[in-house]
Order: sequence, then structure tokens, then C-alpha cells
Amino acid sequence: MSSKNLLSNSLYLCAPLRFCYFCRMKFLKLSGQYGLGGAAMLLLFVWLSGCGDIFKKEEPRFLARVGENYLYREDVARLLAKGMSKEDSASFVTNYINNWASKQLLLEKAKINLPEEKLKEYDALVSDYRADLYTRAYKEALVRQGSDTIVTASQLEQFYEAEKENFKLREKVVQLRFVELPKQFLNKKEVTERLKRFKDDDKVYLDSIGVQFRKLNFNDSLWVSASRVIEEIPPLSFENADKHLKKSQFFELEDANGVYLAKIVDVKDENEIAPLSYIEPRIKQVLLNRRKLDFLRKLETEVLDEAIKKKEFEIYAENE
Repeated sequence: MSSKNLLSNSLYLCAPLRFCYFCRMKFLKLSGQYGLGGAAMLLLFVWLSGCGDIFKKEEPRFLARVGENYLYREDVARLLAKGMSKEDSASFVTNYINNWASKQLLLEKAKINLPEEKLKEYDALVSDYRADLYTRAYKEALVRQGSDTIVTASQLEQFYEAEKENFKLREKVVQLRFVELPKQFLNKKEVTERLKRFKDDDKVYLDSIGVQFRKLNFNDSLWVSASRVIEEIPPLSFENADKHLKKSQFFELEDANGVYLAKIVDVKDENEIAPLSYIEPRIKQVLLNRRKLDFLRKLETEVLDEAIKKKEFEIYAENE
């Protein structure tokens, strides 16, 4: 069998050899080194052992090249979504290659045409940005491992007492319980009486018929902003809120959607000191942020001290 027929048969038998770009390029290289017959024999051996495996170690699996820059297949493969159709994959890869090539070509032209001082300035910015990314990620990992994230009730109370003047309310907050009844609700009078009294047996009763209410809130120890209450009870507005949102007040309002019954337990007005429970999440975050900053300052100091001891870092005095 001639070497030409051998190659033809190999390509016929081994589909990857017909379609694999790397195999075709390898054949052309080998044919120049060993002659057509030697190259064909080598390719036949590859077909018997599995196409491409022997060449992967020698040839990079690239999809495109711009100058000395190569786009490798694995760089694009990890971007492909699972379950993507062949047509969508092909379209995505084509667009990605074209975008990559455009960026590389523009980058090369920028390096040629921009002033040298500008290139140095941008290189410094890129270097600083890369260093910031690495160090920030490293610091965050150390903070997660070594920083205490538990804030006790006594720590919250202590901070609140020391800083309470900084926690004045920007709007009115209230404690209340309320329900929204359908327009044709039959036992409105009993619900009203029990909502006002709110003893243990009243709570049990109201809970038992809660599925009949359009809305309900029985947690009257929770502080809620007036704006949030207005969202939940549409007949309320900023214009009439002061009339209805008063301590110990009960009100009944109605609109096209339903009837709203509410009992106000307590009120804190704008510019009063915010209740601790209302700003507890905020205080906790402030304490955690302070711990984080303290931890990072200590870390930076220890890193410098260690480097100085190991003579990895030193400052040279300027010559006078």
C-alpha cells in the first residue's frame, strides 16, 4: 500500500484525524522531517493508540493566535455553560475568539502608539491593582479564620450606652399589633375586643383564626418604622400618621381592599434615641468592622516585624 493510500485510509478510519487541526499540522511537520511514508506510518500508529493523545504533550491546544499570544481551548471551554447546544456553543466560541482577537490587536497597537510615559503609568496602575486584589483576598481569608464574629448582649449594651447620642432616630418608630380583615368579615367586633385586650386566651383565639386575615402582625415587641407601617396599612399616610400612630391608641381604617385594625403599644419620635433592639444589627456590624480593622492593623504590624527580624525588609537611610 502506498504512503498516500495509507494516509487516506487512516483519515477514513479515524474521524478525529480528518477533523483534528492538530493532527493535520503534525502530519505536515512530520512529512517534512521523515518523508510522506514515515509520516503516514507515524499517524497510523497514533490512530491505533488514540488520536491526539501523543501530540497533546507537544502541541498546545490553541484556538487562535494574535502575534505571540495564543487563545487556548481550555480557556474557552470552562466558560461554556452546561447543556448548551452545539449551535449556541459554536456561536459563543466564534464571538469569544473575535472579541479576544480584537482586544489583543488593539492592545498591540496601543503599546506601539501610546507615549512611553503613559505606558509606564498604566503598567504601574495594573501592577498596583493586581497587588491589591491578591492582598485583599488574602486578608479577607485571614479575617474569616482569625477574627471573632460573636457579639454578646453585654457588648451591645455597653456600646449602646456609650454611643447612644449618635443613634438618634431619623423617623418615627412604633410597636404595634394589627390585622387586615376582608370587607365582609363577620366577627369584626370580637376581633377588635381581643386585639385590644391581647391576653393569653385572646392570643390563642386570634392565632386560631389567623388564616382568615389578609394580613396580621402580633409581634408588638418589634420596633417598626412609620414608613413601613404606612406601606402595610394603605389608608395610613404621612399626613395622617401623627393622628393615628400614638402610644396606646387603637384605630380602625378602611379602604377598597379591607378593614385594618391596629393597636399601638409604644412610639418613639424623630430625633429621640433609638431603642437598642431597633439598631442592634447596625451596632453589631459596627463592632465587627472595628474588630476587622484592629485585626488587619495587627496583621500588618506583625508582617513587618517578622520581615525585619528575618532581614527580608529594611529601609535605607537617605544620604545627606
